[in-house]
Amino acid sequence: MFPRPIEQSSPAARLAYKVALPAALFLWLLPLLGVAMTSIRPASDLAAGNYFGWPSAVALSNYADVFQNSPIGQYILNSFKATIPTVIGAVALSTMTGFALGIYKFRSNLPIFFLFVAGNFVPFQILMVPVRDLTVNFGLYNTTTGLVLFHIAFQTGFCTLFMRNFIRALPRELIEAARVDGVAEWRIYWFVVLPLMRPAIAALSVLIFTFIWNDYFWATVLTTSAETQPVTAGLYSLNGQWIAAWQLVSAGSIVAALPPVAMFFLMQRHFIAGLTLGAVK
Repeated sequence: MFPRPIEQSSPAARLAYKVALPAALFLWLLPLLGVAMTSIRPASDLAAGNYFGWPSAVALSNYADVFQNSPIGQYILNSFKATIPTVIGAVALSTMTGFALGIYKFRSNLPIFFLFVAGNFVPFQILMVPVRDLTVNFGLYNTTTGLVLFHIAFQTGFCTLFMRNFIRALPRELIEAARVDGVAEWRIYWFVVLPLMRPAIAALSVLIFTFIWNDYFWATVLTTSAETQPVTAGLYSLNGQWIAAWQLVSAGSIVAALPPVAMFFLMQRHFIAGLTLGAVK
């Protein structure tokens, strides 16, 4: 059912693996390397058609130009304004819904859980018009609040799936022992279950932070101005009106990618622990 470890394969298969893995890694990193090279390429190289060759000079000034000649600082601040409340709201709601669906047994438990899961299978493109009209009707169009509320609603389904399965793997003896001692249900949630969910909360926070920070589709659908657009949508403004300043777009893309990368490395230990907890049971 499961593939054999590569150490148990034939010598030819191990050799092919050693050759294919670096090649696949290089192909995967090639676009990122291209963006990094373009971010330090002078504008004269692009004007001369030097798109893929070695830069004639290292133009680190592109990074300074991004901050001096564009509102990328405002875009990054807008991304934090949209991402951090979304992570807090979606994770907080999912811990409560996951606790209810994972601990309590009632008749509609599975149908309600399936409703949360089914929302993840709806193509988000077909929601574009109704979601936009809904934000317009409630006066939330082109606002950070509207973007945050939508992301919380859309991400809660996946977060509930994650948290519910994690909570169901916890020892029920802890909860039953607390009930025997007369502990209220909300105290069981706050003092017994929630501390045990810290690895899952850390892993889910990293995932949701990355999802929301890198979102481009809804950032362009629900926001239009520099005061509200996240950095993914605002990068397009780095292009000039008549000339595509790809060196600035590339430099801005590198800058925009730093926060989720930094968060992953800062939370790496908790992230891996949350994803692998219970894997050996």
